[in-house]
Amino acid sequence: MTKFEEGMNILEERFGRGKDNVIALATISLKNSQEGYPMPCVRDVDAYYEDGAFYVVTYGTSNKIRQIEANPEVSVSVNFEDFFGSGRGENLGWVLDPKNAKLRSKLRTVFKDWYDFANNEADENCCFLAIHLKKGTLRINHGEKFYHFDFEHRRAE
Repeated sequence: MTKFEEGMNILEERFGRGKDNVIALATISLKNSQEGYPMPCVRDVDAYYEDGAFYVVTYGTSNKIRQIEANPEVSVSVNFEDFFGSGRGENLGWVLDPKNAKLRSKLRTVFKDWYDFANNEADENCCFLAIHLKKGTLRINHGEKFYHFDFEHRRAE
């Protein structure tokens, strides 16, 4: 087993398998600071992990989606789990779009305790956000071991 495969198994064990993860999702604001610099925006979201991507239920006109549409580069950190990374955000569209049926089934199960309370699926702005990881670092036992992932090339150091 390669180090990448070993690390992916750990990610799946920690964040996959139907777990509802709270992650910090950072985007770039649509407005610059008074000094003209791009400003980061971060918020916590519930996310489902599978095969190098996190999936979120959100709203199509939310700040996070508008920011991702302007600049799809994002960063994430899984709260209290020693994993952080960067990738590309993608609005997958309306949750009831037939192309989203399989993902919808998974997310309705993972988020069953709050999904219907928090989301109005009849509203076409109720959408799925995919965060396709490009790079990431997983720290084991407070730095005893590290996995530095390159998800695009399926490698880890």
